[in-house]
Amino acid sequence: MTSHISKSQQPVLGNNAVDPKTPQGEQWRASLWKFLLFSALGIALFIIPFQWDGKVTILLGVLTDALQGWIGGYVAYVALAIVTISFVGALAVKLLRPTLHEDSMIKKLFDVEWLWFGARFLGAVFIWMIFLQVGPEFIINRNTGGVIFEDLIPILIPLFFFAILSLPFLTDFGLMEFLGTLASKVFIKLFKLPGRSAVDAMSSWFGAASIGLLVTMQEYDKSYYSQREAAVIATTFSVTSIAFTYVVAKTIGVDNNFVFFYLTIALTGFIAAIIMPRIPPLSLKADTYHSGKCMLDEEIPTQYSMPQWALNRAVTRAYSMPSLASVFKHSLKNLFDIYFGLIPVIFAIGTIGLGLAEYTPVFNWISAPLVPLLELLQIPEAAEAAPAMIMGFADMYLPALVGKSIESEMTRFIVGACSITQIIYMSEVGALILKSNIKLNVLELFMIFILRTLISLVIITSVAHLLY
Repeated sequence: MTSHISKSQQPVLGNNAVDPKTPQGEQWRASLWKFLLFSALGIALFIIPFQWDGKVTILLGVLTDALQGWIGGYVAYVALAIVTISFVGALAVKLLRPTLHEDSMIKKLFDVEWLWFGARFLGAVFIWMIFLQVGPEFIINRNTGGVIFEDLIPILIPLFFFAILSLPFLTDFGLMEFLGTLASKVFIKLFKLPGRSAVDAMSSWFGAASIGLLVTMQEYDKSYYSQREAAVIATTFSVTSIAFTYVVAKTIGVDNNFVFFYLTIALTGFIAAIIMPRIPPLSLKADTYHSGKCMLDEEIPTQYSMPQWALNRAVTRAYSMPSLASVFKHSLKNLFDIYFGLIPVIFAIGTIGLGLAEYTPVFNWISAPLVPLLELLQIPEAAEAAPAMIMGFADMYLPALVGKSIESEMTRFIVGACSITQIIYMSEVGALILKSNIKLNVLELFMIFILRTLISLVIITSVAHLLY
């Protein structure tokens, strides 16, 4: 790295004619260290595995467990406050119709569409029913709403706290630009996509599926991606983050094997990403652009090699970042957005999904054709695993919540890993895609979900048989 900041290299790694935003001289050196140190901290928090308390985990997992233990039973009251404020705030905005600035915090948190308002209403009703133990067993039973209230939410609240506040170290100080540029040729050859999409993928892997998807939607609207490219990226690279993957692993009881769990998901996602763009319905999408023509130019300037351009982009991004106080202030806003926007939806969809699983045969009927395949793959408790896998279309947490009662750890490993690699879940990713300008309908999304499930099953089961 140091060779890149020598005097002889300065004209190359700080060429104002190419990129006026690139820092020079001492500013270059300071920004390089900023990129290296903060990115290293992000990698340490989210990626590097180590042995802790008898299990292999990541630093984010250790911090989450510690905060979860410290909060203890008070987390129930925190959840009640979050879901109640989420609904009451949205109701107040709907009734009072205040004039809100586009960038105001109130608008971001509480000015929601009717679909999400309904989800917040159901979430608020369900959480109070469960807390007070008043209402139908379908909602308040320990195996339905109780699973959300007592098992999932106590993990999510501390996890979101650390993950959202520390995420900028991984995503905002140049690491994504550096890795995205280096990965560009791979994405073009393997996935038939612009190299720029590497950054979208990393937004998901390191941040959240919705973050990567929002980036994709914006890039499509700007005509950087064609309809086909945007559809492929949205349904192939909107993978849930490392942090969410840890939640699934912990919920379904395979967090003691988290490194192999995540590596299996990465391998499966990689293979599926090669296959999916080459088969219908994604292969049938047209290479047309939102504005009528492509606006993307990914050429690396002639005076840069690829590693130099990757480093230049990374250092420039680090240089452009504001103070840590401003970064954490922005992250705090995102944290409240996640708390108020996502947790009520989890209560609404999760409780209904678990209620249907516990009290009706709906998922058994839908998943019946899947049972022979699971048996052919020699997956233990195939009849119990099949409904959990189909539930992933409604919400990515449902397979873990239902699958946690399966006795076979191998089967739980397979169910949990599949729930991540399926990608399409209507509570978040599916809903965002339907609201976007990317022309994918519910039937196409369900077809993609089924195809990804079948591909994932074969790969994950093969790995699981080696591990177990």
